[in-house]
Amino acid sequence: MDTGIEKHQRDVILDSINEGVFTVDPDWRITSFNKAAEKITGVSREDSIGRYCSEVFHANICESNCALRQTFETGKSNVNVTAYIVNNKGFRIPIRISTAILKNDKGEVIGGVETFQDLSQVERLQKELKDKHTFEDIVGRSPAMMNLFNILPQISESDSTVLIEGSSGTGKELFARAIHNMSNRKKKRFVAVNCAALPDTLLESEFFGYKAGAFTDAKKDKPGRFLLADGGTIFLDEIGDISPALQVRLLRVLQERTVEPLGATEPIKIDVRVIAATNKDLSQLVQEGKFREDLFYRIKVIHLKMPTLKERKEDIRLLVDHIIEKYNRLQGKNITDISVEAMSRLIEYDYPGNVRELENIIEQAFVLCRGDIIELHHLPAELRSDMLSSEDRSSSMSLLEMEKNLIAGKLRLYGGNRKLTARELGIDVSTLYRKILKMNIDVPDVDGRGNRK
Repeated sequence: MDTGIEKHQRDVILDSINEGVFTVDPDWRITSFNKAAEKITGVSREDSIGRYCSEVFHANICESNCALRQTFETGKSNVNVTAYIVNNKGFRIPIRISTAILKNDKGEVIGGVETFQDLSQVERLQKELKDKHTFEDIVGRSPAMMNLFNILPQISESDSTVLIEGSSGTGKELFARAIHNMSNRKKKRFVAVNCAALPDTLLESEFFGYKAGAFTDAKKDKPGRFLLADGGTIFLDEIGDISPALQVRLLRVLQERTVEPLGATEPIKIDVRVIAATNKDLSQLVQEGKFREDLFYRIKVIHLKMPTLKERKEDIRLLVDHIIEKYNRLQGKNITDISVEAMSRLIEYDYPGNVRELENIIEQAFVLCRGDIIELHHLPAELRSDMLSSEDRSSSMSLLEMEKNLIAGKLRLYGGNRKLTARELGIDVSTLYRKILKMNIDVPDVDGRGNRK
């Protein structure tokens, strides 16, 4: 047994290490916990000592693939095992783990030690560098979204032209980027062009480029967006806004798979997948003679219709959790939840600006919120109005109750397994833990080794 002096010396040594370090006894109860571990988990040394390690870390590998348990069973150390833990604020933290056995002077096993490194910043930088968006980044479990999820993998495998229709703020570009990043073209460029942001004369040069000397200010060659996207994907946002003249040129590109920069003498062959998007009804524009019918059918090989947020209100809770986690990372805050009253108002609202408007609302709440819970008074004035009907509020509360029943049902289905339940619901384990606590949902207890009690 450690003397007071030995324990103090051990704590000093452990606290000098930048990585999180903790030790457990053979019963999986924590016996030491350094300052770095406190910082990463948000749990103090006093609150962790004597508790099961799984109660402190809530790691995704606790129940099925615990690295420290493997070390106990095999006698071999584990090095650089990656996992996720859930901190005391309910947020998922990526970590890298190494483990070893602790023995006394007689060679008897007296416990184990685990070191872990917070990889949050590394993970964020990697994602930013790769500019990677996948289907996992798209939040939604409503029937409308599930219908899209079911067909998107097949769409990604093809090279067919895609038309995405939907109101502003529904996530058209996010879907386009996900299709590209799941396709065989993912190692090449994804080039986005907002067709409504530029006048026709500039848009033509943006599309097709020009050769040096093509006009007075053309000092050197400029490759167009189609050439830049060669081998990859070009995303033509708001394609319904291009002029009839440019529609003719775009149709030719799609038919012949060549581009001819201004001032060029020969067309250039390209290999580009086209994904177009619009917030307008292109079929109506065709009927009105404002959009070419042949171009319409050329780009509408695969047609996706993005649902409005009003049509997928079941997803609002998931989206709010996702946005809160995002802005906690961006602003260095620790907002853990949103009040029931504020959540009810968010569900009641119709969102003419769709998901983009919801994100703006939460961002404003982050600016005003000084605590750890977003309250009703942090929301914009139009959402705090008392003009909303009691019928609407009853409906919103029933949605919250539906969410609770859904989570409880999935937990029962998977025998209380949080990891499998979270995966089925399409949310992080950290989000699931917060919902369990907030909604007071009963789940089976587990011991420190991840075994059901």
